[in-house]
Amino acid sequence: MLGNWLKTGILMAAIMALFGALGGLLGGGQGMLLALLLGGAMNLFSYWFSDQMVLKMYQAQEVDAASSPYLYRIVSDLAGRAGLPMPRVYIIDEAQPNAFATGRNPEHAAVAATTGILQLLSARELRGVMAHELAHVQHRDILISTISATMAGAISALANFAMIFGGRDSEGRHNPVTAILVAILAPLAASLIQMAISRGREFEADRGGAGISGEPGALADALAKMDAYARGIPMVTAEAHPETAQMMIVNPLSAGGIAGLFSTHPATEERIARLRAMI
Repeated sequence: MLGNWLKTGILMAAIMALFGALGGLLGGGQGMLLALLLGGAMNLFSYWFSDQMVLKMYQAQEVDAASSPYLYRIVSDLAGRAGLPMPRVYIIDEAQPNAFATGRNPEHAAVAATTGILQLLSARELRGVMAHELAHVQHRDILISTISATMAGAISALANFAMIFGGRDSEGRHNPVTAILVAILAPLAASLIQMAISRGREFEADRGGAGISGEPGALADALAKMDAYARGIPMVTAEAHPETAQMMIVNPLSAGGIAGLFSTHPATEERIARLRAMI
């Protein structure tokens, strides 16, 4: 638990530093001060409300034992096995098979699954996926992923602001070259922060999820199916808000090639191989 609080602190500090640097480039000393104040306010807001923002962004609908007994029963059983409080359960009306967990702690956690995943996976495989998401809750890293998604979006917005209004040089004059560099490098820096956080925790959640469900092979089979289908079925909301992609169990974005080098997810083949080795 202490390790994840340390990671959260490092994440917030890194984002604050990035906000300050952007503010300085855009508006000198005053710009840096304003950006630091904005970054601090965003960090506080993200801690309390980022989970609701992401769920609303994906138009997730909360379900219960009456409205979705199949999914709710699976999550309830796995939460009991993991010794976790029952999280809120959501369904997202998206054809792409995917899922994520969010919330600031296990007592305020939520898990979300797309309609596509409910149609694609067997009950055994779906248990493996939801166990993976509950492992994120158990490891208390859902706050890190949700905050990083929210703040990366804010940094990208600030970079777009730089393109419109331009940056300033050392003498306070407007400098369009600085603005272009900020617009390119700021989202890249945000992506690198997310990538550093996300790749390692996916392996840990795979291992933890296998322990919760008791079937590492079920999660391996699910990942193989989901990765194959996700490549051919776009997720519109994720494409519009790529900063949220790292929250998903498999990469929901269609970009490949060079863009794949900056993926927040480890290679699915390696994840499957590690799970198979646990059988």
